[in-house]
Amino acid sequence: MNREAIVAGAGIGGLAAAIGLLRTGWTVTVLERAPKLEEAGAGWSFAPNALRAADALGVGEEFRACSVPTEAGATMRLPGGEYLMRFQPGTDAPLLANHRADLQRVLARHVPADRLHTGAEVTGVQETGDGVTVTYVDGGDTRTTTADLLVGADGIHSAVRRQVWPDTPEPIFQRILCWRGVTEPGSVWPVNGFQTWGRGARFGAHPLTGERVFWFLTVRQEEPGRRYDDDLAEVRRRTRGWHDPIPALLAATPSEQVLRHDIYDLDPLPAYAAGRTALLGDAAHAMTPFLAQGACQALEDATVLAAELSVAPVAEALAAYDRTRRHRTQQVQRMARTDPKLTLSTSPFTYRIMTAMTRRASSGVARRKSARLWDWTPPVVEVR
Repeated sequence: MNREAIVAGAGIGGLAAAIGLLRTGWTVTVLERAPKLEEAGAGWSFAPNALRAADALGVGEEFRACSVPTEAGATMRLPGGEYLMRFQPGTDAPLLANHRADLQRVLARHVPADRLHTGAEVTGVQETGDGVTVTYVDGGDTRTTTADLLVGADGIHSAVRRQVWPDTPEPIFQRILCWRGVTEPGSVWPVNGFQTWGRGARFGAHPLTGERVFWFLTVRQEEPGRRYDDDLAEVRRRTRGWHDPIPALLAATPSEQVLRHDIYDLDPLPAYAAGRTALLGDAAHAMTPFLAQGACQALEDATVLAAELSVAPVAEALAAYDRTRRHRTQQVQRMARTDPKLTLSTSPFTYRIMTAMTRRASSGVARRKSARLWDWTPPVVEVR
């Protein structure tokens, strides 16, 4: 029996969900509101749980091929260069870093081109008893399509969430501002990956393919919407005197390509599924980036959703997906919200205590802390 699914959103979570559903015999249509899949965004890092999800979805080798190992998960420094913790080869597990555009391109190859529609913005969702009807705007024209399943993977400002769960709270500003950039190829290389903790500021860097380096700076910001005439100059000002290779990374980054984002997350939702609609990724559990788990959890979501839908009717599968994913992701959500209260504190006392404790802690302590996030086993996604 042919089963039709609509996936709203062609980010990492949406494409992963489409891949999982296609593998289990569904016919999938992806609706992406952006006019095209652009070479946009910056880099990010993925922990072992995300790689296991990619393997379960059948894209693990391609995931590895567009990624570079990074030591940033276990290398912590002070602005003057002193190491609080240092990556131990053979003991610490490296993360994998890649550019958003590279990973999006890898995943998009697995979705038939005629099934991935850009410039298609969801504006309405209506349950019809035996299906779900989605209204969307495509090139100025309003269209409707009906399917057995709708997956809302359309980000923190999800239109699907607003349509199906209209009473859920709006995203919450977490008093954090983040700048991101990527260096020109070959300009600063090699970089193994690190994080540097200043008081009320954290800088991080990950190597990418093509001898590029992704960097970020997060700082405390009391109000959203603060803007600067020159973002790169502001990052330089805030990291003046910080250790090498930070100045070189900033010098090798085109100023017009620096991204700036206020950081929002969501309060825990009461449900991720209703009728024939499920939420996934940031649409369900947007979180701060401090555990590097946002996209990892989206990949887990996609794997569990596909596995449940491969063995059960829609209603039963979505109920099981909701039970499984809401518990785990909301734990991670809470941890990601709590972490910057300490690690991004502007208090001199808190900063001294935090750095002293990190200096005394062994990498084994860090590994045990990470195990709560990383020790996840994916379900089997039945290929049909």
